[in-house]
Amino acid sequence: MPRIDELVAQLGGELVGDGSVRLHRVATLEQAGEGDLAFLANPKYLGQLKTSLAAAFIVGPAHRDAAGDRPCIVTADPYLYFARASRFFNPAPPVVPGVHPRASVRCAVPPTVAIEAGAVVEEGAVIGEGVSIGANSYVGRGARIGRGTRLAPNVTVYADCVLGADCIVHAGAVIGADGFGFAREPSGAWVKIPQIGRVVIGDDVEIGANTSIDRGVMDDTVIGNGVKLDNQIQVAHNVHIGEHTVMAGSSGIAGSARIGARCIIGGQVGIVGHISIVDDVVISGRTLVSKSIRKRGVYTGGLPQQTHAEWVKNFAHLRHLDALANKIRLLEQRLQQQEEAKENTEHHADEH
Repeated sequence: MPRIDELVAQLGGELVGDGSVRLHRVATLEQAGEGDLAFLANPKYLGQLKTSLAAAFIVGPAHRDAAGDRPCIVTADPYLYFARASRFFNPAPPVVPGVHPRASVRCAVPPTVAIEAGAVVEEGAVIGEGVSIGANSYVGRGARIGRGTRLAPNVTVYADCVLGADCIVHAGAVIGADGFGFAREPSGAWVKIPQIGRVVIGDDVEIGANTSIDRGVMDDTVIGNGVKLDNQIQVAHNVHIGEHTVMAGSSGIAGSARIGARCIIGGQVGIVGHISIVDDVVISGRTLVSKSIRKRGVYTGGLPQQTHAEWVKNFAHLRHLDALANKIRLLEQRLQQQEEAKENTEHHADEH
């Protein structure tokens, strides 16, 4: 078990108190016990810190003395420090190199690569050092997988698609399926448009379980470095997502939309096609983005929950908004006419 001063030596921060305390894991304030490192990121949980059984705490500068005689690591961002400490105590399991006898590999791979049972790697694929390909995953002809990237079981990477270095792709994700492109005959029948672009994914990208990223029609669908996509997200053809943008589960982006860098997109957000969103935009959950966003900020399009009775009453008012607006316009016109008539009367009185 590392000492707390050894942790600080690796991760930084200011140590307050006994540096010889040994730690074995991170834990919540409520669940922590002997040997645990807990964190206080929200001041409203200060009461839990005072009753917590943790051996040490990660706190912000305002709470450096909150733990009494127990040691603290003081840092500007306790939650970020917790994330780094959690990675310190829970490193990713090492890749055990080797190709399983029941895998089908039709290209040369480095000796540091691990390929599990049932996986298929087609000819012409390029696999980087230290890559891990999970059971029953598929890497298509000409696809490129960068150094240190990990594919969980049942991941599909279609032909010619590109993943950068140190990516994580969770189970069931599909990268490079055909985009939803069709032209309509006069008869109403649909003619499929070949999707001949690729998906190009940068470094340090994480893709959640059962997320789908469609290949481009002719140009590529592009996911920038450091992007994090949650589970069950749909990214349509020719979408571009800027670096370090994050998107929560069950959201969808329609074709050819362009999302800026460092955006934060909540769950169940819908983004229509052929629009642009600038850098550093935050979109609240369940918002429908139907037009371009050209100014950074926080955007919300959902309604908070309410009782069914309240919803029915409020929706009844919503149905009559147009009629109410017409009545208000008529009232404004009448008031204006009355004001004009009054001014005319006063003017004539002044003349006499």
